[in-house]
Amino acid sequence: MSLEGRVALVTGAGSGIGRASAVCLAAEGTRVAVGYRGNKDGARETVALCEGSMEFNIDVSSTESVAGAFEEIEQAMGPVEILVNNAGITKDGLLMRMSETAWDEVIDVTLKGAFRCTKRALPGMLKGRWGRVISIGSVVGTTGNPGQANYAAAKAGLVGFSKALAMEVAAKGITVNVVAPGLVETDFVDRLPQAARNALMSRIPMGRSASAEEAAEAVRFCARASYLTGQVIGINGGII
Repeated sequence: MSLEGRVALVTGAGSGIGRASAVCLAAEGTRVAVGYRGNKDGARETVALCEGSMEFNIDVSSTESVAGAFEEIEQAMGPVEILVNNAGITKDGLLMRMSETAWDEVIDVTLKGAFRCTKRALPGMLKGRWGRVISIGSVVGTTGNPGQANYAAAKAGLVGFSKALAMEVAAKGITVNVVAPGLVETDFVDRLPQAARNALMSRIPMGRSASAEEAAEAVRFCARASYLTGQVIGINGGII
């Protein structure tokens, strides 16, 4: 299915999987709204890699910011037809020591942020009877991970959210899926101590991490696929 001329919004697109997803979609002829919150320089670098794209400031933890960003995108580019919910944060720590603030902030950005953006994108998709909602999950949403109860809960929540929504909008030409990467080479992973990296790598049957581009290829696939909905695509090297 051609994506030529479609309008996509990728949140958290200033680096990593978000940037790679924006580049993949732009290569299909999609006009990409590059969403960012604090990393404006990174967003501009992404725009430079994506013909026909523009950057937009969007704080997914704020309903007002999401509404304002969507209005700007619609005025500049048209209704969002492909939404990639990539924005997320981590505030790791063992549950016994985890503050309610650390719990609430991760849930608010990673899970409720997807809710805010998706709810705002749906009217345009329903009107056009075509849409793609693709949320970036994580292998830890299925396996769990010590010290990441908040993050794992948020990513697991995206699965339930997506499966329910897929049923609600399937008859309207809108698909809803989750891309759930495992260990991906990003700035965050680069900062891990070598011992931690080795421990993570030992769990991967393929014996290596993924590139951001490999995860983004699954995003491209979900955007192109017309009969795939309510699914979780695992990009994890065989951990699950």
